[in-house]
Amino acid sequence: MNLFIMWMAGNSISIFPIMMVGMMLWRPVQALLSIQNTFKLLEDSPQSLVQKFVYFLGNIGGVGLAAYKCSSMGLLPTHASDWISFLEPQERVEYAGGGLLL
Repeated sequence: MNLFIMWMAGNSISIFPIMMVGMMLWRPVQALLSIQNTFKLLEDSPQSLVQKFVYFLGNIGGVGLAAYKCSSMGLLPTHASDWISFLEPQERVEYAGGGLLL
């Protein structure tokens, strides 16, 4: 469902896709932080470790999908041109000047 919503939101930079990506990123992180409370009733189950692991993988997949969407929208600094403000200006090695025609 989230994959379909991300596809329908498009890659433009506007309020709707940014809100969708924000929710797609925040919800799995919130679920990962409360994983102990989520599985509190299933602690005695012999399969609780497997269920927690699958739940963890699903939420990591959601975070990965949100990161991919941010990258495709151009919100992540993944190119060298994104870091150009941190580079020192090049120092001139030689100078050239125009000549005079007589």
